[in-house]
Amino acid sequence: MLWRQIVKGSRGSSTVSIGSEAHGADDLDFDLERLRARRNRKWTHFPGDGLPAWIADMDFRTAPPIQIALQHLVADEDYGYPDRDGDTPDRAIATAFARHERLLHGWDPNPDLVQPLPDLVQGMFTTVLAYTEPGDGVVLPFPAYPPFQEAINETDRRLLPIHMLNDGQRWRLDEEHLRNVARDARMIMVSNPHNPTGHVWKPAELQAIGGIALEYDLVIVSDEVHGLLTYPGYRYLPMATVSPEVAAVTVTMNSATKAFNIAGARCAVLHFGSSNLHDRFRLRFPRRSLGAVSVFGVDSTLAAWTHGRPWLERIRAKLTANRTRIATRLSESMPLIGYVEPEATYFAWLDLSAFDLHQPPSALLAAAGVITSPGSDFGSDYRDFVRLNFATSASLLEDMLSRIAEAVAPHSVDSRVASDRTVSPRTAIASSRTCDESVQC
Repeated sequence: MLWRQIVKGSRGSSTVSIGSEAHGADDLDFDLERLRARRNRKWTHFPGDGLPAWIADMDFRTAPPIQIALQHLVADEDYGYPDRDGDTPDRAIATAFARHERLLHGWDPNPDLVQPLPDLVQGMFTTVLAYTEPGDGVVLPFPAYPPFQEAINETDRRLLPIHMLNDGQRWRLDEEHLRNVARDARMIMVSNPHNPTGHVWKPAELQAIGGIALEYDLVIVSDEVHGLLTYPGYRYLPMATVSPEVAAVTVTMNSATKAFNIAGARCAVLHFGSSNLHDRFRLRFPRRSLGAVSVFGVDSTLAAWTHGRPWLERIRAKLTANRTRIATRLSESMPLIGYVEPEATYFAWLDLSAFDLHQPPSALLAAAGVITSPGSDFGSDYRDFVRLNFATSASLLEDMLSRIAEAVAPHSVDSRVASDRTVSPRTAIASSRTCDESVQC
């Protein structure tokens, strides 16, 4: 097939080289000068010499199959209306997605029920609009990825938060709280694995979510974009694999963008677990209303899902090492920073509530030259947290951790929190709260 030939570099119409630096043994890292010269948002949004660890981009070189596919487009000046192997781009993406999921996760999604989109966040908004009405309740586990909150609040739905529990060793679902709020909901939205905590939902948790959704007739929207970034010892399971009944009420969102670091290529998919969900979505959003994936998104995604696994394994090894590096440094020199090692993603969800800072932790760290995502972006109860993106070189991560250590060192400790660092302050919040079904719950 033509696009496979392009990825393999066998096409004869153009000569494409991705450079010798893309094939070396230690080729995945960019140096700092090169990173600062790039034009992506991560490295340009905050001026100065700070080290950005906020937005979900990695600082690694692109997978060679993706580079080859995109450079063929440029070499051939092939920017017209696309066709791939006699299929429409949408069909090519749907088929590649189904094959990819079947091989890696044992899930067999129906390509006929896959809808490609230019943007995963577009999927969040469109599913809320398709399956709920203004004023309807939408359940969302907290802390929560900000666009999930926006998709609910900005469409005049009612956000029903359930706060995850944390015993200091792992995050987990508050099933009782979920059941209580589900009675007044029409939908539950989850990230699987969870962003920002990095929690990989266990089979029992997925079964609980699915069972409650069936009991209260809820649609499940499951964002599974981080599934490929699961660490050894843990297993990511697509929500749609829980049971045929749960699959039938689940819309799965996915993309190659996070695992393969191609967010700017703009390609995502929705998979509808039943014809009923598909048809209901179509009533609200005819195909032409959704836009189309660009040729760059098509070819980079096909290359990633079909030929990107060797590169991905190397990236996962680097992320695993960085994850260990964070745990070691925090244990040795910053033990009062609360940290539950992520089971997936490249985010460290750090709790600085033990320090008497008198300012948001993200502001303190930014002044030290480490740009993190403020915890309050993920919910007002999480103002003492920051999300640190550790998908960078070992040397830059060491620099970040040293700056964090220097930033917190002069600050006094809140003895009420520091006296027992084995239980997170968020545990108490999540366990004792009562819900008035408002956004401020």
